Amino acid sequence: MKLISPMLVVSDMEKSVKFYKDILGLDVILDFGANKTLAGGLALQTLESYKEFIHSEDISFGGKAFEIYFEEDDFDAFADRLHTHDIEYVHPIKEHSWGQRVIRFYDPDRHIIEVGENMEVVCRRFVKSGMTLEQTAARMDVPLDYVKSCIQQK
Repeated sequence: MKLISPMLVVSDMEKSVKFYKDILGLDVILDFGANKTLAGGLALQTLESYKEFIHSEDISFGGKAFEIYFEEDDFDAFADRLHTHDIEYVHPIKEHSWGQRVIRFYDPDRHIIEVGENMEVVCRRFVKSGMTLEQTAARMDVPLDYVKSCIQQK
């Protein structure tokens, strides 16, 4: 078994493609009309075609039990750029207990998008601030070897 792609049902393909391109920089890499695959493997499917696939009109948007997760190396620049768009936020930037900064917002169909600071960048940020590798591992609640590997990949 092999996972191929998460697929989001969208009510307006053009609007969704524009959102994912403008906000997350994801270009269309495969275009099958009612289905488009974006860079990174995310697929978008039109609402009309999906209704036919599942033989149901009962499709709802805006659930809060699923999100699409991305990581960004330059989190501050991304967050600044995000503020130049008309975005509905789930929450502003927050820092999790392990030190990773994240932001969550909705796409045009109210699918939740999370963008987090790259975990390797979090490691390097803590070490650069003066924390030892051991302190960084404890702060992030990760093995010391993980921190060492993040620092070596610089």
